[in-house]
Amino acid sequence: MTIDDHEDVMTLPQGDVRLLDSDVARRLLASQELARLAYVAADGTPRVFPMLFHWTGTEVVLSTFAGAAKIAALRARPDVAITIDAASTPPSVLLIRGRASVTDVAGIVPEYALAQHRYAGPEQGAANVAAVDHPGTRMARIAVRPTWVGVLDFQTRLPGGAGVEDFERRGRS
Repeated sequence: MTIDDHEDVMTLPQGDVRLLDSDVARRLLASQELARLAYVAADGTPRVFPMLFHWTGTEVVLSTFAGAAKIAALRARPDVAITIDAASTPPSVLLIRGRASVTDVAGIVPEYALAQHRYAGPEQGAANVAAVDHPGTRMARIAVRPTWVGVLDFQTRLPGGAGVEDFERRGRS
């Protein structure tokens, strides 16, 4: 991507999935930050759950073990939101909305192993996978294809679509 392309991406409105091509989004999707998955639980109340994730280039893939309560909840109400953010100064935030597709997997979800390697490194990641990869292991693959994307860098892209001057004046009389 050239500088001109970069500038074009950063001028896209919040919600445009092409924001996935921004430097902020690419950095966070390759990071070791946790994805926070927001969904509606079976009792109708909201939940946010931090999870390891793997970006395939088209989907955010999260994994959980069979029997997790979120599986039925996601199947019943698949609309979700995800945030991946870095607690830096200024913060970097990637916001994603989409529908979760849940697939039962006999054994280990391949993207779970890839995420373990990215988060823990090759050796520890392999050990983490081996520790749960037993005969009869069942997992669920939760795939979210982004339909809405937001990026905040608190320098050029601010909450509410405000300009820098407007954002700096917030809360003042």
